[in-house]
Amino acid sequence: MNIKRAAAAVLAAAACCAVSAPSASALPVIYNFPTALAASVVNPGGTPAGANVPCTPSAAHPRPVVLVNGTFANAIISWNAFAPLLKNNGYCVYTFNYGGPLVLGQIGSLGPIAASAGELKTKVDSVLASTGASKVDIVGWSQGGMMPRYYLKNLGGAAKTNALVGLSPSNHGTTLSGLATLAGFIPGALDLVGAACPACQDQVVGSPFLTALNAGGDTVPGVKYTVIQTRFDEVVTPYTSAFLSGSNVTNITIQNKCILDLGDHISMPYDHVVGREVLNALDPAHKSSTLCTPILAGVGG
Repeated sequence: MNIKRAAAAVLAAAACCAVSAPSASALPVIYNFPTALAASVVNPGGTPAGANVPCTPSAAHPRPVVLVNGTFANAIISWNAFAPLLKNNGYCVYTFNYGGPLVLGQIGSLGPIAASAGELKTKVDSVLASTGASKVDIVGWSQGGMMPRYYLKNLGGAAKTNALVGLSPSNHGTTLSGLATLAGFIPGALDLVGAACPACQDQVVGSPFLTALNAGGDTVPGVKYTVIQTRFDEVVTPYTSAFLSGSNVTNITIQNKCILDLGDHISMPYDHVVGREVLNALDPAHKSSTLCTPILAGVGG
C-alpha cells in the first residue's frame, strides 16, 4: 500500500471521531491530529474544509478569522478541525501557508519570522478587501500564535486586528530540544532544525528576535489577547512562558477547564476543550462551558 492509500485509510478510519454536526449542511469536525497528517499527505499544501471560500461576514460575526499555523506545519495539518468548527459556527474563515515553500509538500513556516509577519500582513489585507470587514480576528498555534505579535507591533496590524488568540504560543521562546520534540511529530522535519530553519533560531529563548519583540511590553493597545495553554506542553517550556502580561490579556490553562485534558503542544488545535475556549474568546458575549472528556496527548479528542 503506498503512502497516499495508507493516508486515505486513516482518514476513513477516523470517521468515528467526527463531532456530530449541528445541521445536515455542517462540515465534519474531526479532533484527531494523525488524521490531519494523513489529510496533508493526500492533499499536500491543501486548504482545510471551511477555509478560503467566498464569504460575507454576518452581523453576529462581523470579523473574519485568520488561522496561522506553527513551525514545521502547514494549514491543513494545523486547521483540519478548527476551520470547519469556526465555519459551522458562522464565521468567515481564512488561512494560508507561509515561511517559504513547503518542504516535501508538508513542512512549512521555516523562514525568518519577521518576513512571515509580512506575509500575514498581505493575507489580512486581502481578507479585508474581499470581505469588506474593517478588522479581523487572528487565531494562531505555536509560532502562529506568537508571529502575529510582530505584525501587530511593527507592521500596522493593531489597526486591523480586534483579537489575537494564541494556542501554546512561543511568546517567550523555547529551546532547541523543544523544537526537536516538535519536529519529531512531522515526518522529515527533524533534519531541518538549525541552519535550515531561521524560524527555529528566532524562537530560541533569548534570541535577538524575541528580545526585540518583547521589549517595552508584551502587548499593544487596542487589541484583545487570549493565550490558551496546556500544562503538558513539551515544546514551550515552562508552559507558563506562553502567557502574556497586560491589562488586555486573558491567560487560560486548559486543565483548569477540564482536568481530564492531557493534551500537549501538538494536540492543541485538535482539542474540543480548546475549541470551545477559542469560540468563547472570539465571541465573549455568548460564552458557554465545554463538556469535559478525556483528551489524548499527540492526538486530541
